[in-house]
Amino acid sequence: MPTTDPNDAHERFTRLLLESEPVMLRSILVSVPHPADAREIMQETAVALWRQFENYDRARPFLNWAMGFSRIETRRFLSRESRRAQLHVKAIEALEQEMQASGEFDLAIEKHLATCLGKLSEKAQRQVKGYYLEGHTPETLSQREGRTVEAIYKTIQRARRELQACIERQLNSELT
Repeated sequence: MPTTDPNDAHERFTRLLLESEPVMLRSILVSVPHPADAREIMQETAVALWRQFENYDRARPFLNWAMGFSRIETRRFLSRESRRAQLHVKAIEALEQEMQASGEFDLAIEKHLATCLGKLSEKAQRQVKGYYLEGHTPETLSQREGRTVEAIYKTIQRARRELQACIERQLNSELT
């Protein structure tokens, strides 16, 4: 059986990291809900910790020291993701402007709207069509549907969000 040297930096680091990793990962998951992204941040944190391990003060708790690195790596990740999201939004806006300039935007939205309307529940379709296409008031729709006015408003609001998200997904798929 091989003997282990308690002064071996690599072994000491590995033990300390493995002890701290579950707490660090849970902490990262608070800011970054996707486990794959959290694991990526954890890997970057481990690399940064190893690079600086010779500067680690053994008198301090390793977890506290490591959590500082974890927070830095989490902020870096979120910053990168924010820039990617901004670029994505700009690309969509550029596509919309291009389509508007060529007169295709309205046609694309109409096409996607028709597709997305078909994905709504029958109840939501009836209420959206009644409100937007037929011009009925929520009061009229509530009598026709046998539901409260508040329920009609909520259904229409939810359907509007679903339609917007669906249309955005359709537009995004045209980008790729």
